[in-house]
Amino acid sequence: MNNTIRVNERGTMTLPKKLRTKLGLDKGGLVIAEETDQGIVLRAAAAYPIEIYTDERIREFEEDEAEAAAFLESLKGKQ
Repeated sequence: MNNTIRVNERGTMTLPKKLRTKLGLDKGGLVIAEETDQGIVLRAAAAYPIEIYTDERIREFEEDEAEAAAFLESLKGKQ
């Protein structure tokens, strides 16, 4: 599918609806623009939030895992 897209005075482009639908791009979607020897390649992109764990948060995980392990061990005794 080839489309001619006009760049406006602010430097923005509007991708045709058919193309956005095909690529699964909704309002606020991300696109990667890659410069190649042949020109520009646009690809749909995704971004996911990450959490950087503090030592306190890691301790919470460890406590929860120990609690879960103890619970599973208690189930073994009931079988």
